[in-house]
Amino acid sequence: MKFGQVPVEEAVGALAAHSVRAGETVLKKGTLVSPEIAARLKEAGVATITAVRFEPGDISEDEAAFRLARLLAGENVFVEAPFTGRSNLYAEAAGVLLVDGDSINGLNAVDEAMTAATLPAFKPVVAGEMIGTVKIIPYAVPEALLQKGIDRAGRNALRVAPYRRRSVGVVSTLLPGLKPSVIDKTLAVLAKRLEPAGANIMQDKRVPHETDALARELADQARSDAQLLVIFGASAIADRRDVIPSAIAKAGGRVEHFGMPVDPGNLLLIGAIAGKPVIGAPGCARSPKENGFDWILHRLLADVPVTRADIASLGVGGLLMEIVSRPQPREGGESRGEE
Repeated sequence: MKFGQVPVEEAVGALAAHSVRAGETVLKKGTLVSPEIAARLKEAGVATITAVRFEPGDISEDEAAFRLARLLAGENVFVEAPFTGRSNLYAEAAGVLLVDGDSINGLNAVDEAMTAATLPAFKPVVAGEMIGTVKIIPYAVPEALLQKGIDRAGRNALRVAPYRRRSVGVVSTLLPGLKPSVIDKTLAVLAKRLEPAGANIMQDKRVPHETDALARELADQARSDAQLLVIFGASAIADRRDVIPSAIAKAGGRVEHFGMPVDPGNLLLIGAIAGKPVIGAPGCARSPKENGFDWILHRLLADVPVTRADIASLGVGGLLMEIVSRPQPREGGESRGEE
């Protein structure tokens, strides 16, 4: 691609690199310079303009962006027609965004002429939401360079895992002093969290904060139609030998991981009973503000596996804002009940 200042008469058939205004004549950026436009500009006193002329093997910015975007688009993703060297990608369904970071980074490392940007991996998205964009910086790129980008990017780097789990069973444990209104508000907050996924609370059970009582209820829930179980403890989990993890084990389940490097959300537990995922919710899950519980809940609603390694990788970016329900600032000491 040739780029630079040329006499107006030599710019015919090229693209204007920048907009030019001369009297009543306006030549917009990216417009093909026609003989008529060139003549009018010259009559208006414009001697030279910055022009772009393609060379053999060049691929226009729009075509290059579109080819890369279609390559990156995986399941439940559609690509918008390109414009000004940009092609956007959108979610076709509500769910959780899955991003192959190596593919995106690989494409961006090939050459400064080609760029791709996405929303954060595992972000909950709705149908029609823009999740990524491909932008070609110059007006064209050599086909050989575009092919390098294609090779590095691979296929299906952006996918949306649609929400699949629609029914949630909730068990709340009780201790003296815990008001029923607190549990009611907690369930209302959870219901709002489930709305984007089209999920609902199908079971609301309340039992004493005791291992045996909770284990019996969890065993019943495991035989129900609930696809995901959430436990709100009257007291936060303090150890793997505490009431909630012990009850999960006694009900025939297992604890996959306890604790996460996200604050608020440190005291979250994940496990499984009879093949159903179980979340031991941290105290901050009673708040409508974003916390670590949100990150795990939406992945499981979309049937995206959550492993110990996944949770361990959440530390960078895992320091979230303070929540109103935290009784004292993090700097002055932590509240065991709100994490």
